[in-house]
Amino acid sequence: MAKSQFLLLHSAIIAQMLLLVISIFCLYEEADAQTGACYGTLGNNLPTAKEVIALCNKNNIKRIRLYNPNPSVLQALKGQRNISVIVGVANEDIIAIAKDLAIAKSWVQNNVLKYGNVNFRYIAVGNEISPLENGGSSIAPSVAPAMQNIYDAITASGLGKKVKVSTALSMGILGNSYPPSSGVFKSEIRSSFIDPIVKFLAKTRSPFLVNVYPYFAYISNPNDIHLDYALFTSRSTVVRDGQYQYQNLFDAMVDAVHAALEKVGGANVEVVVSETGWPSAGGTASTIDNAKSYNSNLIKNVQKGTPRKPGKPIEAYIFDLIDENQKSPEFEKHWGVFLPNNQPKYPLKF
Repeated sequence: MAKSQFLLLHSAIIAQMLLLVISIFCLYEEADAQTGACYGTLGNNLPTAKEVIALCNKNNIKRIRLYNPNPSVLQALKGQRNISVIVGVANEDIIAIAKDLAIAKSWVQNNVLKYGNVNFRYIAVGNEISPLENGGSSIAPSVAPAMQNIYDAITASGLGKKVKVSTALSMGILGNSYPPSSGVFKSEIRSSFIDPIVKFLAKTRSPFLVNVYPYFAYISNPNDIHLDYALFTSRSTVVRDGQYQYQNLFDAMVDAVHAALEKVGGANVEVVVSETGWPSAGGTASTIDNAKSYNSNLIKNVQKGTPRKPGKPIEAYIFDLIDENQKSPEFEKHWGVFLPNNQPKYPLKF
């Protein structure tokens, strides 16, 4: 082989190796950053916002979800570009925002633009609103129009390509979720509620945010749903659904949402799990060991996608960052990964 050919071949091999290393590094970085945490503030013994953000940095928590634009938390997040943020529009503000673009622009100015060096990722317009639950019938018709107005306000500010707009919904909007391929939205809320939301998300390339809780599915039906299936610890396939096989309930629930989206024109809409977790006390199967098992296995599991979307990591947010002692009933107070004194309940590597 001529020296020039050898050098060309040698250079090509080195270039391929570098590309492979870069690809692996990028995949690792992407997977490493998938799991975040929800930062609830319904407690009278919580650490300061600055302490909580320091706790996130110390524990490699790179994504957090806020349920409202809490000024002290947003102030503490200033300059923390390594932490991306979901910020929520409070349910009670949605009707006014839907009616008036000027109010939407004011909300964006006061809660996003004012904190220009906060790394906003999504704006969640409301949490778990449904026309069928919790008095949501009065707010539900305003969700899609409010999303559009917030989007228009964000776009006018120049952040339209950086900050996505969505709403966080519960699994209660599904009319069927078993088997996962039969996942479908409730017919009575399709045309008036779900369809406009999915159409907006598809048009703006924004994610579908959904709160996914295997814990509640398990405690509502412990005879048919085994604990190991809910905790990601089953060693074999539990549910066979055509070509798809499921070893854990989380994947089955997420894929039920994927299937439902496909049936309403949302096949290309990404699913982001905006809440999931397991309580450590106060209720059925709510132990520290179970909470540790669920959350640690969740972090590993989301990196490989679901049977329906293999190889596509799922962005997910663990509920909750810190125990909130002003919630009820009792088990609602014990979802935190950390205690109010900043100490971890159990080892968990984000």
